[in-house]
Amino acid sequence: QVQLVESGGGSVQAGGSLRLSCAAFGYTVSWSCMGWFRQAPGKEREGVAEVDAGGNTKYADSVKGRFTISRDNPKNMLYLQMNSLKPEDTAMYYCAEDRTPNCLLVVGLRAPSALGQGTQVTVSS
Repeated sequence: QVQLVESGGGSVQAGGSLRLSCAAFGYTVSWSCMGWFRQAPGKEREGVAEVDAGGNTKYADSVKGRFTISRDNPKNMLYLQMNSLKPEDTAMYYCAEDRTPNCLLVVGLRAPSALGQGTQVTVSS
């Protein structure tokens, strides 16, 4: 069973940047789809970004051009660089793993095999 631990959340003003990190323990995720979800109060969880085993990425339309997902396989790490943050980006952000090399998380066709505990991102106007 993989354990995912997020870090890097915080409070920023609109237009600012944050970098989220996710460390995976107990399983080598090199051949897994990895992604980020977020959930704001009163809203459904949504897939934000994903990267497959080959390094191909996909983003939700709401974050395209502002967020960048990346992975460091030797370190078993996943990252999300968030720039030009908006108040509507405020949410709990979760690291996700799906034990398949191809990604279908953002489009909602697969549920993650594992989720972390989350890290809070708050963007003020």
